[in-house]
Order: sequence, then C-alpha cells, then structure tokens
Amino acid sequence: MKYKEDLKIAESKKKDFQSVLKKLRRTKPKDLDDHFHELHDQTFLDIDCLQCANCCSTTSPIFLQSDIERLSKLLKMKVPVFIQTYLKIDDEGDYVLQESPCAFLGADNKCIVYESRPKACREYPHTNRKRMYQITSLTYKNALMCPAVSRIMVEIHKIYT
Repeated sequence: MKYKEDLKIAESKKKDFQSVLKKLRRTKPKDLDDHFHELHDQTFLDIDCLQCANCCSTTSPIFLQSDIERLSKLLKMKVPVFIQTYLKIDDEGDYVLQESPCAFLGADNKCIVYESRPKACREYPHTNRKRMYQITSLTYKNALMCPAVSRIMVEIHKIYT
C-alpha cells in the first residue's frame, strides 16, 4: 500500500521535519498558510482516507463537551453513560477514547457517526487551517501518522530549506 510507504518516508525524515517546523514556528513566514493550503488541496486529490484510516485506527481525538453532548444525543445515551462507555481523561485532562481503534470506525473504514463526529475529527489533519506556525508540534505528530501530512511535509521541507 502506497500510504505505508509515505509513513516510512516520514519516519526517515523525522529530523528534517522537526528542523523545518521549528524554523517555521520561529520565523512565521507570511506565505506559510498559503503553501500548506495549496499542498493540502493537491494532496487530497490523491489520498483516499477510507483506504488508510490510520488516524482512526491508532489514536484518539480530543472530545469537547459539545462533541460528547452531540454524540450522546445521537446514540440516545445519557452523557455520563457515553463517557463511561467510550471515554477516559488523558494526562492533559482531556476526554479521549478509552481504546483504539475508534469504536465508531466501521469495517469499511467509514465513521458510523460521521455527521456528528468530534470537532478534532472534522478538522483533521489540520493542514488547511490558519496560522499553521501555531501547531507545528501537532503537524509533526500528524506527519508520522497520516500519509497526507507526510506528503505535505516533504514539500514544505523543500520549500523552506
């Protein structure tokens, strides 16, 4: 699968990614968001998240209170029951899934609560947001987990080094 190859490339370029992201956080180039957004759009013409689902298989989003309430309502569960069934509090005090893969990931890699999914899932992989320099640590982590972010970071590295 070509996506696994993207992740191998990311692993081999970890130091390059860290270096360029550190530089970008410090220098805050005015064209950074434009480059990320253009690369995001180009990359997702070729990437099919349903063929990968590595994010849903290996990690958890942060669940905001509004996410918890929305999903509880969808699943016809009381909020405390939803929390007890699916969530735990992590070391940073955030609600996250108790285990991976995500309980809402279907066998076909489709999210069974897609229309009501958490905000973090809606915005993932965060490569089309504003002020990318603010989330360089998250971008680095995502590059090692998401083939799309890995491809974007390869190009960002070329542009800014």
